[in-house]
Amino acid sequence: MIKVSETAKKRIALLMSDEGYNATTDFVRVGVKSGGCSGLSYELKFDKSQTETDRLFEDNDIRIVVDKKSVLYLAGTILEYSGGLNGKGFVFNNPNAQRTCGCGESFSL
Repeated sequence: MIKVSETAKKRIALLMSDEGYNATTDFVRVGVKSGGCSGLSYELKFDKSQTETDRLFEDNDIRIVVDKKSVLYLAGTILEYSGGLNGKGFVFNNPNAQRTCGCGESFSL
């Protein structure tokens, strides 16, 4: 469902540790919400629990939970981390996005 690149895995593990989370037992919560310049924007945060309606995925030793509403928007997405000159941050390579904004934080279908 959602893939995690090697660079994203390393950065997630470091950030989770810094914030008191355990990358082997806790989760990265990924979702989609209304907003942003293209209509929909990504959410990414750490979480220690999941709900009955969450879907759990694991890739590259990272546990990811996605709420039921966001699953269809995120199918096939690759989560990457960019530390280049244009800025640092997580990048969502989403094959479902037909249009994205310049900053890459929002998209439309």
